Amino acid sequence: MDSNLGVAENNDIFTNPPCSLPPPNELILKWAHERPNEVYLRQIIDREFVDYTYSDIADMALRFANSLRNLGLKPKDKVAFISKNCVEWFITDLALMLGDYISVPIFPTAGAQTIEYCITHSESKALIAGKLDDSTPTSEVISRNPDLITVSFPYDSAPICAHKFAQLVHDVAPLPEAEYAHHHDDKLMSIVYTSGTSGTPKGAMLTYGAFSWSVQMLVQHIGIQAGDRMFSYLPLAHITERVYIFGSSIAAGLPTAFPESLDTFIDDVKMHRPTLFISVPRLWTLFQQRIQDKLPPKKLNLLLKIPILSGIIKKKVAQGLGLDQARVLGCGSAPISPSILEWYHSVGLNITEAWGMTETYAYGTLNYPFNQNKIGSIGQTGPGVEIKIADDDEILLRSKGLFSGYYKEDSLTGESFNSDGWLHTGDAGLIDDEGYIYIQGRKKDTFKTAKGKFVAPVPIEKSFIELIRVEMLCLIGLGMPGPIMLVVPHDFPNFDKQRYENSLKKVLDKMNRTLDNHEKIKGILVIKEPWSIDNDILTPTLKIKRHVLEKKYHDIGDNWPDTPVVWES
Repeated sequence: MDSNLGVAENNDIFTNPPCSLPPPNELILKWAHERPNEVYLRQIIDREFVDYTYSDIADMALRFANSLRNLGLKPKDKVAFISKNCVEWFITDLALMLGDYISVPIFPTAGAQTIEYCITHSESKALIAGKLDDSTPTSEVISRNPDLITVSFPYDSAPICAHKFAQLVHDVAPLPEAEYAHHHDDKLMSIVYTSGTSGTPKGAMLTYGAFSWSVQMLVQHIGIQAGDRMFSYLPLAHITERVYIFGSSIAAGLPTAFPESLDTFIDDVKMHRPTLFISVPRLWTLFQQRIQDKLPPKKLNLLLKIPILSGIIKKKVAQGLGLDQARVLGCGSAPISPSILEWYHSVGLNITEAWGMTETYAYGTLNYPFNQNKIGSIGQTGPGVEIKIADDDEILLRSKGLFSGYYKEDSLTGESFNSDGWLHTGDAGLIDDEGYIYIQGRKKDTFKTAKGKFVAPVPIEKSFIELIRVEMLCLIGLGMPGPIMLVVPHDFPNFDKQRYENSLKKVLDKMNRTLDNHEKIKGILVIKEPWSIDNDILTPTLKIKRHVLEKKYHDIGDNWPDTPVVWES
């Protein structure tokens, strides 16, 4: 079987009809023609906006596409790029589409091993590098691959490369119109490597038709309005940001801003005041904790009960986050505690939980329009999406927005679909009478303890986090005498260790009264060091690598002391 699994590479538009929906490279040319002087992208530099019009972006993308051609790249060559979100990221993605290259985006937090794997596995001929918190891993890969064409974005944090983006764009004329790429629905647009919660990343093959269809369905369902604004900060190498922000912004023609740095993030959001804003559970939790540190829950609840003060408090909370003009708030990428969504609802911020995968272009279900009664669900299927529950409770999905397989992984691709074209999502779930879907956890996350019975950790984790403030937690227990709950405590001001331990004991006792014998939590291990991408416990999208924690703490269950709570030394 061909490794590209039928993804068409023929660019003859007479053999393959044009895309049924305009791809991003056509849209930027359309906006540049119809709205040349309107601001599209805004990069914050030195606490000020640097603005780029549609005409600016189209011109720079065409120049960069031609520069890559002059550097020796040929149509259908793979081109990798690694950078935090910035104007140049959008320009690069558009330039690769205009020049008929296949993009390979890499997470900006990736280590040298992952970067090299993605470049080598995809057979990328070039690497474009930009804003990075740590450029050392990228520099290591560049030094080991002298034949790789390298280009650096104009940021001090970018690694040293053979060519500079700014100079290439300045010195070269735009790509001639006769050389513009023409795409069709089944043509390979990008290879997106999954973040790999359980092993080696897999390269999901994404086509122009499925990408544009997913974006169009999303834009229509949300109902983009005149005056809407977006803010791009979640990794663009992840499909959620690329569809929901890059895709939607170019499809609907919406001004989009980029933050200057993590340190200035909240102030950056306040500068732009987006109307459409998505985040991940980890950050929504941190935003909540920041507010609660300044305004304790008891005081906040009291103030919200006073009619004359309630509106003022809600307005101040929204303004404090820069979200006072946001009309759609979203959350995805990983499960979020329903109690957090309820808390935001109580302060006037309704967060739509959504669900999707790289393999579905991040488009699957949404709790939109927001339905408070269905908090805890992932919403209903989006327009054009079909979902059903298999006999083993796995969620199966079918739509026009499905990936075309894993690059060079034919057997894995074959395992991803059943004979009727339904995608195996790997998530277990159920559907209620109103069509709202509830995730019960990943099928592969279910573990068997030494007692020989299976435990589904996600429902237990969700219940646990409802009862106490923690930064992160994870239930492990594969082959162990009983499940152990790993807890990373929130960094409270004036943290009282004994008081927190007493609270954990109460929660443990309450939880175990509701669990079956084989599910009962043997004990709680309070983790010393926070989990992060750097210590390889979180993926770039801030999902917990359960298998890493299972391996690291596998032996603790056999030697658990006669106490319910243990502090990691």
